[in-house]
Amino acid sequence: MKTRFVFWQKWMTYVNVLFVIVGAIVAFGNESILFKSYNLYTEKHVLGGLELTPEAKYLKQWLFGVIGGTIVGFHILIVFISEFAFVKKEKWAYSAILFGVLFWFLTDSVISIRFGALHNFLFVNVFALIMIALPLIFTAKDFKQSDKRR
Repeated sequence: MKTRFVFWQKWMTYVNVLFVIVGAIVAFGNESILFKSYNLYTEKHVLGGLELTPEAKYLKQWLFGVIGGTIVGFHILIVFISEFAFVKKEKWAYSAILFGVLFWFLTDSVISIRFGALHNFLFVNVFALIMIALPLIFTAKDFKQSDKRR
């Protein structure tokens, strides 16, 4: 059913546009009220309750800027893949998104868990994985069928 595929393809695009916005907020607003709970969890569970020094906060802001920029770039790539290749059911587009997201999730999750940042694993990684995996799950058959037509 074509409308089902289009729904999930647009889901892929719009969810990743949302993550582009989140990435920009991570880069430029990581000390804002939006990150208050996240920062408190990080201080409590990763730093054992230690409050960051001004120098450490400065370093964190720079690191979050770099991380936010990476988030923005990664999700812009997914948006372009979704809009120009995934929509055409090009197998490489499906594989690129699948493996890119899978390796990000595994790497980020192992590191988050290792350092006690379960809040990052649960509220960021698992949420993002579900939101991006849904269209991959529900369109997998479409990409198998597109292989058979070639």
